[in-house]
Amino acid sequence: MSRNEAFPSFEVVPAVDVQDGAVVQLVGGERGTGKRYGDPVEAASRWIDAGARTLHLVDLDGAFDGERANADAIEAVVETVDDDVGLQLGGGIRTAADARGLLDAGIDRVILGTAAVEEPEIVAEIAETHPGSVVVSLDAKDGEVVVSGWTEGTGLDPAEAAARYADAGAGAILFTNVDVEGQLAGIDREAVERVVDAVEIPVVASGGVATVDDVVALKRAGAAAVVVGTALYEGRFTLREAQAAADDADAI
Repeated sequence: MSRNEAFPSFEVVPAVDVQDGAVVQLVGGERGTGKRYGDPVEAASRWIDAGARTLHLVDLDGAFDGERANADAIEAVVETVDDDVGLQLGGGIRTAADARGLLDAGIDRVILGTAAVEEPEIVAEIAETHPGSVVVSLDAKDGEVVVSGWTEGTGLDPAEAAARYADAGAGAILFTNVDVEGQLAGIDREAVERVVDAVEIPVVASGGVATVDDVVALKRAGAAAVVVGTALYEGRFTLREAQAAADDADAI
């Protein structure tokens, strides 16, 4: 079953970030700060058993180095997951051909960051053959979109960039606040609201989630989903607890 229509209802989405073949969660997007959490297939299976409707997969080596380096580990996850679980993948996807190959191989949505910034027309090019399948990743540090594994500034304002990519055919925006990523210190709701207000397509929020209250706040900020990594791996709350709290919350 295709899951290209992103997030018809609010979802808490577990992150399965892969570096050197293992699940890793970075702090503040800094390479070398990661804590390892084991095998990607085991992690994916655990989150699916806990009720995940979508998994967020990232090839961290690909994000930093510009080419996919954990293809085998990602492929193993894809082969494990049933069709009713959505899969979105980012990190090292630099061409339309790469994206189409992944979409045809079982990935539901591809996440483009550096490629979309450096070559904006790639979004429309992929959307032409795979509508709704492109998630543009806007990673912000100090209020500026950054690329190449969060190491290079672009001068782009996240909200303005989101509006442009929505017009170009993006199916969703992934907004990551790198300033708070992996630190379990809470979210920046205002930054998320600015991006949400700029577009009509779904916005997926990521970065800083430490409590179930943060999840609820992001839903109330208008996010269509939230990606959670460190808080889940560290047991701050369970996936079921977070999803239940979001389901019970009154949407604004």
